[in-house]
Amino acid sequence: MFRTKRSVLVRRLWRSRAPGDPGEGEGESRAQHGGCCMGKTGKVPRAQLGSDAELKAITHSVLKRLKERQLEGLLQAVESRGGTRSPCLLLPAAKLDSRLCPFPLPLLLAKIFRWPDLRHSAELKRLRCCESYGKNNPELQCCNPHHLSRLCELESPPPPYSRYPMDILKTSADCPDFVPSSTETGGSNYLAPEGLSDSQLLQESGDPSHWCVVAYWEEKTRVGRLYSVQEPSLDIFYDLPQGNGFCIGQLNSDNRSQLVQKVRSKIGYGIQLTKEVDGVWVYNRSSYPIFIKSATLDNPDSRTLLVHKVFPGFSIKAFDYEKAYSLQRPNDHEFMQQPWTGYTVQISFVKGWGQCYTRQFISSCPCWLEVIFNNR
Repeated sequence: MFRTKRSVLVRRLWRSRAPGDPGEGEGESRAQHGGCCMGKTGKVPRAQLGSDAELKAITHSVLKRLKERQLEGLLQAVESRGGTRSPCLLLPAAKLDSRLCPFPLPLLLAKIFRWPDLRHSAELKRLRCCESYGKNNPELQCCNPHHLSRLCELESPPPPYSRYPMDILKTSADCPDFVPSSTETGGSNYLAPEGLSDSQLLQESGDPSHWCVVAYWEEKTRVGRLYSVQEPSLDIFYDLPQGNGFCIGQLNSDNRSQLVQKVRSKIGYGIQLTKEVDGVWVYNRSSYPIFIKSATLDNPDSRTLLVHKVFPGFSIKAFDYEKAYSLQRPNDHEFMQQPWTGYTVQISFVKGWGQCYTRQFISSCPCWLEVIFNNR
């Protein structure tokens, strides 16, 4: 009954730490699944930080440095699992006593609250929502674990399930499962933002007011309008009390498929789409994997496009402008169906597609996105 507010916050934070076994939660072992996020870490037990008592001592030694307001911000981030925008946790850029813990503070908090198998700061990428993004401050650094994501490492060679060979693609007349891009489908049924038709919006690629447009699909049917993106970062989510971006849950859908409804319910926090200096990054904010196909993720000379699996909490550079500029215009069906050669990325929630799936085409996936980039 005599607990202080500070002690209550610390107790709640300790209870909200990531599970000790990285086979649970966001720290799920990538080796169980394969895919692009397997990385080089493998499965590392929490014992790397010592016993539970030692871990508790390390955690409390960090938390006691924080002011009450900082504890509240950290708790907000941890309990919402990044679902709500939380403030930066700016702390002196220094390690703890190396005899106690050899890790920098951002890495330590990321291990405690998100990924127990994390080993190196090089495995992390700072999100654009963070005040420390793009800054090199030698004195202060943000230690909010939900202002970081893990880097998705592409496998070489890729796993066989992700092969998407060109020779299985047929013309729309021969393949009833094929769906053309959104410039050719549903344009007369849906209006683009600001009163523009789909084709007008896509043709005005030199307009600096938007850098991409997003279309949401359920199987072969596009749902809702094309979403024009002006801000450098966009959250695409299903239904949250907080959130600023593209809310899929607000779109009117007539699809009664149980599978579609089940996958829709799993979109949750969805993804974050961010335009950065080196390209466009996709951060998986949801609790389930997403699948991405992009011409700039592959060898330009390859006649296959790979479908890459991205686990929760991971980021991947889904589109590279320099590579896109250098892409040739092969006379291939895959590229001919895009509004601009190589300037479209397809993202499926929860369910993948490709050679080793029952779904050969993305149009068979329950819920998916088409992101079309401005090429000027």
